Amino acid sequence: RWTISVERSRRRYHQEPSSIDTTVNITRRWINSFVVDLNLCPFARREVMRNSMRFTVFEDSEPTNILHALSEEITLLHNSQDIETSFLILPAGMPDFRDFNDFLDTAQSLIELFDWEGIYQLVGFHPLYQFADTEPDDAENYTNRSPFPMLHILRESSVSDAIATTHDAALIPQRNIATLDRLGTIALKARWRSCFADHQAT
Repeated sequence: RWTISVERSRRRYHQEPSSIDTTVNITRRWINSFVVDLNLCPFARREVMRNSMRFTVFEDSEPTNILHALSEEITLLHNSQDIETSFLILPAGMPDFRDFNDFLDTAQSLIELFDWEGIYQLVGFHPLYQFADTEPDDAENYTNRSPFPMLHILRESSVSDAIATTHDAALIPQRNIATLDRLGTIALKARWRSCFADHQAT
């Protein structure tokens, strides 16, 4: 585990602006292709249409610095009510899913440290995401398989409101598994790769 420090460090962005734009565009394409088009999250379409999602690319692989960036991102979200949700994208961060999964526990501890529990919810996405008791190629893993490692910050109140107004919200995970199983791993891999289609030659 990594030690959480309340000391702030200045963000370090190593990517050129064009590279940052590419990372965000690939992420947006993934959200549209998987989350919206496959309706994996019925609450996402509205926020895409409202353009209320924030995307931040943090090009640093040091876990402590990522924690600082996460803290800054949540603070910004806390002070900007017009931003509904935020994606902290980590192109260089923790390519090994096991390391990323361990880091999620530390990130959750940071939320508890700053008394953000019950106010913000953290969801992890990773190119090699694998749920417990699944095989690496199981289709259901594509629920959380993103183009880059990323931390998704949600407002707890918005999640609760969305669930309260969604019919059979408790069945969403089962419906998602059924949708992904129906498409199959081969089709899902092709759909996932297509998110990079315009950038694979660069």
